[in-house]
Amino acid sequence: MTPAPTTEDLLRACAPRVLGVLVRHHGHFDACEDAVQEALLAAASTWPRDGVPDNPTGWLVTTAGRRLTDHWRSENARRRREDVVAAQAELVVPQVNDTDDTLELLFLCCHPDLSAPSQVALTLRAVGGLSTAQIAAAFLVPESTMAQRISRAKSRLRGAAFPRGADRSRVAAVLHVLYLIFTEGHTATSGPALHRPDLTTEAIRLTRLAHRLLPDDGEVTGLLALMLLTESRRAARTTPDGAMVPLAEQDRTLWDRAAIAEGVALVTDTLSRAPLGPYQLQSAIAAIHAEATSTETTDWPQILILYDILTRIAPNPMITLNRAVAVAEVSGPQAGLALLDSLKSDKRIAGHHRLAAVRAHLLELTDNPTAARDSYREAARGTLSLPERRYLESRADRLGR
Repeated sequence: MTPAPTTEDLLRACAPRVLGVLVRHHGHFDACEDAVQEALLAAASTWPRDGVPDNPTGWLVTTAGRRLTDHWRSENARRRREDVVAAQAELVVPQVNDTDDTLELLFLCCHPDLSAPSQVALTLRAVGGLSTAQIAAAFLVPESTMAQRISRAKSRLRGAAFPRGADRSRVAAVLHVLYLIFTEGHTATSGPALHRPDLTTEAIRLTRLAHRLLPDDGEVTGLLALMLLTESRRAARTTPDGAMVPLAEQDRTLWDRAAIAEGVALVTDTLSRAPLGPYQLQSAIAAIHAEATSTETTDWPQILILYDILTRIAPNPMITLNRAVAVAEVSGPQAGLALLDSLKSDKRIAGHHRLAAVRAHLLELTDNPTAARDSYREAARGTLSLPERRYLESRADRLGR
């Protein structure tokens, strides 16, 4: 039996839709977002005591609308010219219908007047439900810096029109946002749990919406396939007590075969008819992993070819890091270590714990336990994820013994 959603789960699910209703009706993104946050706080304190209302979204819309009216009344006391706006806000109550404005809210957050980092940060905050601290961790910047970035982005959206349908100039930014939401859910940057199914589920839901709106876009299809294929391994990625299980040691009978079948069908279709893009290539790599019965039977040469193409069209240090694993499988761990050496001077990844973790793994394969142990410990010190840290520490301890 599926457990009943908690108040926190329900609020996370309702928040983007509530914000979309208010922004569509009133505009003023920053004021609406503040009003929604106040409504969420009110719900968090009253629902556990009084019970969840029959129409949670309607309750939040009404409460946030009242907060918005109160805000405009206060402003009107200082600026009388806005009396008409406040009167209209009080008279016209937004109605909640079956329309979900979440996707349109995504495109609004990716407004061309915003820089790419601001688009991503604002969407993660307004639609993805991530905290400012989580977003800061994803971008490797201080929390205060991210708070200022989000505040400036909301200010830039004042008076921006609510989009109708998809603006293709914003598709790349929207996909990047959805990818980051999924990535944070797949391997949380901090905390006691390795993954956050609430975030991966929401990212997949939003990407399905995007795919429904843009069915012929190869990268939208590729991203949806990538998410499904990656999420299919969720049940096998941890032990019952939450310990991390690496891919090579996972019980593949626990993988979600329905999700794999859907993901493989999507990537097969899009590769046959759409221009090649990074998400399609990553989903093709994920499909090879998903269809293999073990690490040993995985078609590593084909994976390496796909990584070679991916490196040419979308060079990225994380792609190089993953490619090093494929190189090691095809040409031996020393070849993989040589590729890792090329990343030492790249400031974007030089201090990242996953670089140290991959180096440790390859050093272990070269029968260099002392160096591997030191790299595992370096990686463990660099992550805020408790399951990752415990796994890396356990690998180091095993080599120590």
